[in-house]
Amino acid sequence: MKRLTLFSFLFLSLTACNQSKNQDTQNPAPDTAFASMLKNYYDERMALYPLEATMNGDTRFNNQLPADFTDSYRAKLKDFFTRYGAALKKFDRSKLNDNDAKSYDIFDYEMQTSLEGLTMHFMGSSMLNDNSYMPFDQFYGLTLSMGQMGSGTGNQPFKTVKDYDDWVQRASAFTAWADSAIVYLKKGMAADYTLPKALVVKMIPQMEAMVFTDPAKSIFYEPLRLMPASFSAEDKTRLTASFTDLINNKLVPAYKKLGAFLKNEYLPVARTSTGVNALPGGDAYYKYLVKYWTTTDKTPEDIYQTGLAEVKRIREEMENIKTQVKFNGDLKAFFEFMRTDKQFMPYKTAGEILDAFRKIQATIDPHLKKMFSLTPATKFEIRQTEAFRAASASAEYYPGLPDNSRPGIFYIPIIDPTKFNITSGMESLFLHEAIPGHHYQVSIQSENKQLPDFRKFIWYGAYGEGYALYCESLGKELGLYTNPYQHMGALGDEIHRAIRLVVDVAMHTGKMTREEAIKYMMDNEAISEDGATAEIERYMAIPGQALSYKTGALKIKELREKYSSLPGFTLSAFHTEYLKDGCMPLQIIEQSMDKWAKTLKK
Repeated sequence: MKRLTLFSFLFLSLTACNQSKNQDTQNPAPDTAFASMLKNYYDERMALYPLEATMNGDTRFNNQLPADFTDSYRAKLKDFFTRYGAALKKFDRSKLNDNDAKSYDIFDYEMQTSLEGLTMHFMGSSMLNDNSYMPFDQFYGLTLSMGQMGSGTGNQPFKTVKDYDDWVQRASAFTAWADSAIVYLKKGMAADYTLPKALVVKMIPQMEAMVFTDPAKSIFYEPLRLMPASFSAEDKTRLTASFTDLINNKLVPAYKKLGAFLKNEYLPVARTSTGVNALPGGDAYYKYLVKYWTTTDKTPEDIYQTGLAEVKRIREEMENIKTQVKFNGDLKAFFEFMRTDKQFMPYKTAGEILDAFRKIQATIDPHLKKMFSLTPATKFEIRQTEAFRAASASAEYYPGLPDNSRPGIFYIPIIDPTKFNITSGMESLFLHEAIPGHHYQVSIQSENKQLPDFRKFIWYGAYGEGYALYCESLGKELGLYTNPYQHMGALGDEIHRAIRLVVDVAMHTGKMTREEAIKYMMDNEAISEDGATAEIERYMAIPGQALSYKTGALKIKELREKYSSLPGFTLSAFHTEYLKDGCMPLQIIEQSMDKWAKTLKK
């Protein structure tokens, strides 16, 4: 080993010092005042959105349940977003390091988008649409999530006596929430701002399904069956009485009241139109929703034309598979064959279906290591969707927590196992909802200790759903889609998202009615009329949300193609760079990825 002279040591020390100074100039230390502002924002946000706090694993507000769609609450939200928008401008973005600069851009986007949404009675929820005149619908809302939280297996914890008491307090407030919901539904009626009649018809039995004369038969009784043995006899007796009273005298009457109101007062005046363009200011509202869900400046017409082109392209791939398996008949007949032929429905029990998904996980596992060097530590489980909501539920991912107090859960609704069809896209569904889709993306984001709390849990559909849909395109690289019918199922899932671009825009801009949209969907994919109806009514309930998937996936594919020929590019590094900093609007992630790509060129 060569010894260093005093001169060479001093030279190297000076050089290292200069390099350090250059690095500090290029990427300064985190701004503590900026970090403090972001922390205050997150803490105040959790107090304003206590259900979001519970989902994030923050237990401070587990006993609270505000009616966050009321005028008084919206005034609080306006003040909140205005104050923090002003607080942000006190910082000089050019003096922030890379991570803080991204936080600055995302935070600025959040404040502007949230304030704009409040001018349209849109609440700017981080997950789905909340409208003060339509605070719940057949697909989404507290009326449904109450059952998930109160079942004892959702994100509302039931581990300590305090947890049980928190739930009783929170659930007791549902009575006031339901009363407020009726008041605001009536305000919507007066302003000609109502839900479509076809959706209201589905909401009524959902309310009625929560009404029981025997409290022990209610989903809200389940936590009592799961009560820890360590609870004292006194606590067990007290909590049983509290839960029984809660069910009999608060929850059941509230659901009964909501059901009666929807049936007797709201349904008769609910609108017969399909899209939000029929509402006062509906065209401007839809343009906002398109921007909100895609995080782009694309017009509805741009997205509609992209959808038509994608449907055409994917149909051509489907035709190739039809030829490969030597099916005689047109594509629609092929869809019908896959949807109804008994060979594609081999299961007898729900357990067999769950095991089939576990087999998919085992198949992709060795390939994942080559394509993803950044993977989550959060545990993962596959579960059957609870019976009380299975009929109206889609397969979905439920985020876990970094401390593993709650695993990430892939839920599969199974109503009749003997009718579960393997050509429905089981493999692509797992890649999207579970691994390496939502479980990887959401868990990596929440586990990143370098992110401020508001970024650990933030959600943008175009980024998150776009990435999950992109993961479906990795099937062959992950050892799947070897069976032509499973590949057809994957193409079916892809064309389903392309169809969404067409029908969502068409319905909400007046190009299609509900019935025409159902027909278009059935003409272009292997889906039953009941399935198509449920999907189309979902898009009617949450306009714009369905646009995020394909918009985001196309952007990721575009970026992968853009960088793939650069020296030093690897797919693993690309995935790491896309995932490591969590959800952000597409424009911001593209800027970030472009900056990363420049380092590859060097």
